[in-house]
Amino acid sequence: MSAQPAQAAQPAPPARSGGAAAIGLVLTIALNVVAPIVTYNTLVDDHGWSEASALLASGAWPVLDSAVMVAWRRKLDEFAIVTLVFLVITAVVSLAGAQSTQALLVKDSVVTGLFGVLCLATLLAPRPLMFYFGRKFGTDGTPAGVAYYNGLWQFEGFRNAQRRMTLVWGVVYLIEAAVRIALSFVLDTSTMVTLSPFMIYGTLGGLALWTVRFVKRTKAEGEKRAAAAAAAAVGGQAGDLTA
Repeated sequence: MSAQPAQAAQPAPPARSGGAAAIGLVLTIALNVVAPIVTYNTLVDDHGWSEASALLASGAWPVLDSAVMVAWRRKLDEFAIVTLVFLVITAVVSLAGAQSTQALLVKDSVVTGLFGVLCLATLLAPRPLMFYFGRKFGTDGTPAGVAYYNGLWQFEGFRNAQRRMTLVWGVVYLIEAAVRIALSFVLDTSTMVTLSPFMIYGTLGGLALWTVRFVKRTKAEGEKRAAAAAAAAVGGQAGDLTA
């Protein structure tokens, strides 16, 4: 009897604000992809900045994105903490050592590689990194949405899915970082400044699409197992009655 709750289907999530989620996505794309490219090209082509200085200046937009999200949510959650830590790491890595444009591009790729390492390292933690990413983007941030998502951790299938997703994200980002480092030695700076954000967010988009499909498939399999367990329990009770 005590094992049956673990086999139960996951409860339906509370209603979420689609408008809030859409605004967050637009801000993320605008401040992390569009603004850095426009800033770099404007500073270099119209104001005569050096490529290295323009590259460093364009990196201020992701910092603003994190600040806006923290102010909007009025809460410094685990996702925001991870983001801010990586922004600090990015700044330190960018300012340390050689300041050539190629070195800056390589350092930027190293940071995303560190994200892959972090994903893999959190597999040893009580909850892997993708759990917090899922809570950030899979809910609207309301107390009801967060509480619902936290409650899903009781299901074994949910826990296994979070760990598998974290493993995939970590490996893919390590590969992405290695490819971008290699390209930074082959392509010119202007091309890499344009290409790099699309590689980063193209990888993110591909992983997000895979994640959505994986979650749907995993949820469907869990519901199927729960239905089979419920049918078996009913069959067992009927057998006891006939006996």
